[in-house]
Amino acid sequence: MTSKSETITFFGSGPVAAESLKLLAKNFVIEAVVTKPKPDHHRGSFPVIDLASDLKLPILTVTNKTELSALFVSNPVTSKLGVLIDFGIIVTQDVIDYFPLGIVNSHFSLLPEWRGADPITFSILSGQKKTGVSLMLLDKGMDTGKIIAQKSLAIDPRATTKSLTHELVELSDQLLNEHLPNYIGGLIKPRNQSHPDRATYSRKLSKDDGIIDWSKTAQQIEREIRAYIDWPKSSTQIAGKEVIITKAHTAQEASTKELAMKTGKDLLVIDYIKPAGGKEMTSQAFLAGHKHLL
Repeated sequence: MTSKSETITFFGSGPVAAESLKLLAKNFVIEAVVTKPKPDHHRGSFPVIDLASDLKLPILTVTNKTELSALFVSNPVTSKLGVLIDFGIIVTQDVIDYFPLGIVNSHFSLLPEWRGADPITFSILSGQKKTGVSLMLLDKGMDTGKIIAQKSLAIDPRATTKSLTHELVELSDQLLNEHLPNYIGGLIKPRNQSHPDRATYSRKLSKDDGIIDWSKTAQQIEREIRAYIDWPKSSTQIAGKEVIITKAHTAQEASTKELAMKTGKDLLVIDYIKPAGGKEMTSQAFLAGHKHLL
């Protein structure tokens, strides 16, 4: 465990960044937080800015890579190292080179598996048994940098993107606390990613990804429900109503009291459902109002 003597500049914008920053600030000196500005029209909390303000950390805001490139000319920092988690802005080589030790990205997969924007969702969609965290030095490629440390994590078969994200944030913090001081002290030599020819790639999701395709297998749709639980959510029409399915399980047959949907293979038995504009309810409660479906 570090003694909170290492100074870093933090890059992050989303809710995962905020959760990570809260943990990171317990063990490192945060010289500055670089993040996206809160839009004028935004109402409610803006996690990273709100947290940084509460922690009384200096906040530097940028909206794109051009502004980021110019940032440290007018706002110099003395940190030798940057740490980036859930930033959402492309970091160009000149910004990486500004830091003598570069910028470490905590990426939530076992690189080169699931390079790209959404590794957690795709680890659930693919049905894999494990994932993990990679501490990687940023370079000009997309998640192609050298590895400082990696650690795997078993994926609970019931995991949602939300629950798995929380586990990976905790694992990320563990790795940062354990390995950053050694990297800063010159005790770790970053290594190339193994088997880059086997790299897989995630992507940003669209709203259309959440529309359930009932020709897929029940197993795949059940994974999608867990993976898309926060966004884009798994939506369909049942009894002429728009609904979001929030929890389900697969089965080869179902009782007459269950809400079961035919798929490309096997049945998807719905456990919890949320009608458009309504509250989440059990499938039994939904069926009570739609007895013709029984």
